[in-house]
Amino acid sequence: MARGKVQLRRIENASSRQVTFSKRRNGLLKKAYELSVLCDAEVALIIFSQKGRLYEFSSSNVQKLIQKYLEHRKEQITGPEAEERIQQLKHDVMICAQKIEVLEASQKKLLGQEVGSCSMEELQEIDNQLEISLNKIRSKKAQMFKDQIEKLQQKEKLLLQVNRTLSFRLQNEYKQMEIGSCSQSTHNSEVVTELFIGIPTTKN
Repeated sequence: MARGKVQLRRIENASSRQVTFSKRRNGLLKKAYELSVLCDAEVALIIFSQKGRLYEFSSSNVQKLIQKYLEHRKEQITGPEAEERIQQLKHDVMICAQKIEVLEASQKKLLGQEVGSCSMEELQEIDNQLEISLNKIRSKKAQMFKDQIEKLQQKEKLLLQVNRTLSFRLQNEYKQMEIGSCSQSTHNSEVVTELFIGIPTTKN
C-alpha cells in the first residue's frame, strides 16, 4: 500500500516535536558521516535545537571547513559576477519590499482599518479570511481544552488510586488494633475466673 504524502509543517505537540527532532537529527548526522566516508567528501554539519543546544559533525576540523567555506564565498562575491549578483540582490530586496507593503495593507484591512475603499469582492474575501482564522483559533482552543481535561482526568485517576491505597492501609491497621484489643480482654477474663469465693475449709 502506497504511503500518503506527508505535509511538512511545524509539529504542535512539544513531546512529539522533540522525539521527531531526535530521530531526524540522528539520521542526518548518520547520512553526513556516510557521505564523507563513501565519497571522500569534506562534510560539516551544524544543528541548533529549539533550545539552542548545539549538535555538529565534521569529517575533519570544523573550524577549518568553516574558514574554507567563508573564503570560497568571498571569492564568489568579489569575482567577475559580483555586479550581476548585486543587481539580483537589489531586485530581490525590491520585490520583498513590495510584498511587505501588500501584507501590511492586508493586515490593516483584516483589523478593520482602511476598508472604505474596498470593493464588495474585497470585503467578501476579508470576511472569508476572518472566518477561516476564527475556525483555526476555535479548533486550537478546543484542542487545548481537551488536553487540559485529559490531564485533569489522569490526575483524578491517580488521586483515586492513592485514596484507595490509603483506605486499605487504614482498614488493615484498624483490624490489627481490634485483634490486639480482643486478645488483651480475653487474658484479663481468664485471670478473674481463677479467684475462689466461699467458706474456707479447715484441716484436721
